[in-house]
Amino acid sequence: MRKLVVFNSVTLDGYFVDSKGDMSWAHKNDDEWNAFVSENASGNGMLVFGRITYELMASYWPTPMALQNSPVVAKGMNAMPKIVFSRTLDNASWSNTKLLKGDLATEVRKLKQEPGPAMVILGSGTIVSQLAQQNLIDEYQIALSPSVLGQGRTMFEGVKQKLNFKLTNSRAFRNGNIFLCYQPLA
Repeated sequence: MRKLVVFNSVTLDGYFVDSKGDMSWAHKNDDEWNAFVSENASGNGMLVFGRITYELMASYWPTPMALQNSPVVAKGMNAMPKIVFSRTLDNASWSNTKLLKGDLATEVRKLKQEPGPAMVILGSGTIVSQLAQQNLIDEYQIALSPSVLGQGRTMFEGVKQKLNFKLTNSRAFRNGNIFLCYQPLA
């Protein structure tokens, strides 16, 4: 059975994107952090996106600029299998991408039953909040950034019930980021 993981950067005031959907604040030019991100991006797994995050990622990672700026991450992002959930997208042209238009929770339950490596949600706050409410996410990997945006969107926007977690791992970085790994409590 596959595991479903979320990996997102979040500010001290709890936002994963600013009020315009930008998350450039999360990108740090720091050797220690970049090595950690490269290691995470080079693993086996399947990336999971909503339409907005998919379009953002697909517009950058296959470009020469991405290959120049972050060659290891770009190679991993382009090679990994990807799923995009969208009712409005007509096709998904980024390499190794499958478009799913069915019910999100039903499709994820099916995917979790298949053998294979973990599935990792990047960004995609709407997907995170919907799947969190269905108890379908097995692990939350949060990169807490020492930034405050003042306004934006949280990953859990729209969650209607209380969710509790236990901390399973943490790591502090010299750039001020703190990696936090949580599992939901039953």
